[in-house]
Amino acid sequence: MKRVIKSLILCGTVAMVLAPMQARADGFVTPWIGSAFGSNIQNGQTTFGVSAGGMGAGIIGGEADFGWSPSFFGTKSDFGNNTVMDLMGNVIVGVPVGGQHGAGVRPYVVGGIGLIRSQIDGGTLARVSSSTNMFGWDAGAGVMGYFAQHVGLRGDIRYLRATSDLTTNVSSIDLNGNRLHFWRASIGVVLR
Repeated sequence: MKRVIKSLILCGTVAMVLAPMQARADGFVTPWIGSAFGSNIQNGQTTFGVSAGGMGAGIIGGEADFGWSPSFFGTKSDFGNNTVMDLMGNVIVGVPVGGQHGAGVRPYVVGGIGLIRSQIDGGTLARVSSSTNMFGWDAGAGVMGYFAQHVGLRGDIRYLRATSDLTTNVSSIDLNGNRLHFWRASIGVVLR
């Protein structure tokens, strides 16, 4: 299964790099760090990732977003190695205040569909190994602020939700209906 996920990530990255864009397209890559919170998890779980995409004519575009959350359900001593990974394909709509070149600000909304994967590998409370691939969706909003032609900061908040049940066989994880869902706030350096 890990090979399948790695292959999907590699194919998505190659497709984004090789995809033809209009000469006026505004491409970006954003490595980010954030915090996951919500009813499924202990609030404040650290999450890392990268987003890459492009905006045709500066207003509408696409984005691939990858996020990885280590110790998502709790500590390693209680749950062993446990992670949640998400890979989403999104539509992004934003307005470049100040234009597409040089310094400026771009507020945006984003939403899409993709994969949410959970992994739990034993521990004191969870003495099972479980991995679940779930179809999911995300929606959110944020702002990109550019200091110069090619560098700026990006911050956003997103809601992520799986559309199928999470099967863990771990009674100490409260999933309120077994559908994994959480909020993610992130900040990163945006390169265009």
